[in-house]
Amino acid sequence: MKKNLFLLGLLVCSMATMAQTEKAEKPESWYFKLGGSYFNQTASTEFPTVGGHDAMDRTYVGGKLVSEKSITGSFGQGFRTGLTAGYRFSTRIGVELGVNYYTSHDKTMAQTTSDQPYIAASGTYNFKSVGQITAFDLAPAIVMFLGESNGFEPYTKVGVLVPIHGDLEIKTDAVAPIGVNPGTGAPVFGNVHSVDKVKPNPTIGFTAAVGTTYKLTSHLSAFAELEYRNFTVHGKTKETTEFTVNGNDALASRTTAQIHTNYRDGLDVNSNNALTNPNGVNKDKPMDELSSYVGISGLGLTLGIKYSL
Repeated sequence: MKKNLFLLGLLVCSMATMAQTEKAEKPESWYFKLGGSYFNQTASTEFPTVGGHDAMDRTYVGGKLVSEKSITGSFGQGFRTGLTAGYRFSTRIGVELGVNYYTSHDKTMAQTTSDQPYIAASGTYNFKSVGQITAFDLAPAIVMFLGESNGFEPYTKVGVLVPIHGDLEIKTDAVAPIGVNPGTGAPVFGNVHSVDKVKPNPTIGFTAAVGTTYKLTSHLSAFAELEYRNFTVHGKTKETTEFTVNGNDALASRTTAQIHTNYRDGLDVNSNNALTNPNGVNKDKPMDELSSYVGISGLGLTLGIKYSL
């Protein structure tokens, strides 16, 4: 009898232990994460041509070029906020889908500085073009959880980035010739401000991250991720949305060719570009220019809160 009671007690203990183990190993199923990130650029490339100006920083003194250097960089430096939904298939494997909004730091893309307002021989004047990227993206990823210990649960994930909306905004400020003095024939200068917005072609990037959560309550955790991402943006079209002269709106004075640009993989005699078309530019049609690429590669740190159902 005692032996049977002992076996029964052992069986009950074993069943309780198994139930606790299964409960501990039960996956979290659905979870949601809200976080903010700061990224630093990891790769620099030469910026594309901006409004006919090469990606150069040039300085003139007395009408002569005294310094010149290529402007390189990436739009991978900036801030991101994101909301992520995740699902764990098991204690080790899960999937996530993030929706993120990214704003890059301003980057100088072309610049000329001169002690003279205008150098007639080269058509040089003072200007500065600054670009900034803003974008929404989707980020599907596969997650591998490495096991929980003392409230911490490290994990790794890999996935892709799919931009769904955004543009590269380029602001240019210049002191440029805006006409000719009819009495003397000398050029008249004005403060010219323009804003161009470049729309991208569809693209896909790559992302990889390592991170950990720390359990605060049964449903709430804090998390931190170190993430690397890499992708380039290929320009599709460009449109001038603002053009002022001495503070006055002058966009209506611009032609279609000056306001709209279509980016092409190559230019030939049929392209609406004066460099290759013997007939010059048709001002009533968008300008054709060579395609341009900019990089958004970066390494970032994300901090946030995770809620598990």
